[in-house]
Amino acid sequence: MSGGGLLVAGTTSDAGKSVVTAGICRWLVRQGVKVAPFKAQNMSLNSFVTREGAEIGRAQAMQAQACRVEPTALMNPVLLKPGGDRSSQVVLMGRPVGEMSARGYHGGRQEKLLGTVLDCLDRLRDAYDAVICEGAGSPAEINLRRTDIVNMGIARGARLPVLVVGDIDRGGVFASFFGTVALLSPEDQELVAGFLVNKFRGDVSLLEPGLDMLHRLTGRRSYGVLPFRHGLGIDEEDGLRVSLRGAVRESAVAAPAGEEVLRVAVCAVPLMSNFTDVDALAAEPGVVVRFVDRPDELADADLVVVPGTRGTVKALRWLRERGLADALVRRAAEGRPLLGICGGFQLLGEHIEDDVESRAGHVDGLGVLPVRVRFARGKTLARPVGEAFGERVEGYEIHHGVAEVLGGDPFISDDHGHSLDGCRVGGTWGTHWHGALESDGFRRAFLRAVAERAGRRFVPAPDTSFAALREEQLDRLGDLIEQHADTDALWRLIESGVPRGLPFIPPGAPV
Repeated sequence: MSGGGLLVAGTTSDAGKSVVTAGICRWLVRQGVKVAPFKAQNMSLNSFVTREGAEIGRAQAMQAQACRVEPTALMNPVLLKPGGDRSSQVVLMGRPVGEMSARGYHGGRQEKLLGTVLDCLDRLRDAYDAVICEGAGSPAEINLRRTDIVNMGIARGARLPVLVVGDIDRGGVFASFFGTVALLSPEDQELVAGFLVNKFRGDVSLLEPGLDMLHRLTGRRSYGVLPFRHGLGIDEEDGLRVSLRGAVRESAVAAPAGEEVLRVAVCAVPLMSNFTDVDALAAEPGVVVRFVDRPDELADADLVVVPGTRGTVKALRWLRERGLADALVRRAAEGRPLLGICGGFQLLGEHIEDDVESRAGHVDGLGVLPVRVRFARGKTLARPVGEAFGERVEGYEIHHGVAEVLGGDPFISDDHGHSLDGCRVGGTWGTHWHGALESDGFRRAFLRAVAERAGRRFVPAPDTSFAALREEQLDRLGDLIEQHADTDALWRLIESGVPRGLPFIPPGAPV
């Protein structure tokens, strides 16, 4: 018998679907339920590599951690990685299958993938007691309904009850709830069980009359009101955000263990990917992280990070246009700390041959690292392990660029001291490895080296565990659901499906 299921939809993008899904998953697993996450189609530059070498959205990897299970490609069978305004790389079952325009994808390719995503969901439901699915955007995107495979398309195909999440902090949540239902067809409306209010500030009793009226108008109840909490947005799909601490410019900074703080500036390059690499830095007491896009913002930084990007050549052009490239070159020449990760590592090299991503051919890099990069058609997807600064390092690789290192000192090596990845010249380090800074011992050693070069009396805290902080964060999400949602009603929904006899709300979807 297949396990229960639920689709967490939203009135808008960024309504809180990812964190609500993770919270429900963590609440269930603490009740002894064997649960898995699922998102049929994800559009994100923030991705992860599973142990079998499949690329999926980081949000689903985080949700799998909330479930205390290993992430797999089944949990996110379709991943779209934007490469510009009108095209994306399509990753199917963890492997890239080509670039496609939005018109081409929605014009036929997406609809053909419905069978694939339903099969993945069926396999998960056969293996787990419950599968908590996350939608995308809004289920009321009537222009895309015919080819939808992630919202009502998957709900209809798998007969899933739908919980609609609304961000009340944005305003207009009652209209958004009502309008979402009223723009769905009768068949889709049958599956919408009710609503969950997210990010509420204030006295819930003041909201209750509105929820009662919404119930009378739609025949659908509220399943809870979640209060606003800072810093709960872990591993978002996209955006300039340090996900462990919340919005970067609002993030609270713990007191430093040493005498001074360490200031980290992250270049906000176009098509930035895996910006969560700097989460572990933001988790360190006394480390201040901010995203920057002007040369003068680098002046007081003790460490500058050039992060990964889906468009290395485009990012390189952007850095030059904004004057950041010259500032980075000066910084490297002065021996001031600089770290390039993946695409950021590639553009710090001497030159790039790219007939794959940008098709720009030969492009000169910034020339601060003795590295030449050639873009291969195949994508490197790996979960490597190595050593640096005498500490174990784990990471994951997602890149088309193949680096030929022609000099400098090794950065990440194997047990025998042979270089595995990247290099170092003076105060500039480069690596293809995402997630390396989550290795606590390595991160502390790296920050000590940075502080010494920057002349800062900064000392890493000896007991910061990124994994423990992540678990604490996931438990906070579980607490939100347990304390502020009607968990008995939620469980009935997951186990038994949508209540019968829900009324149709006109006008319904246009014909």
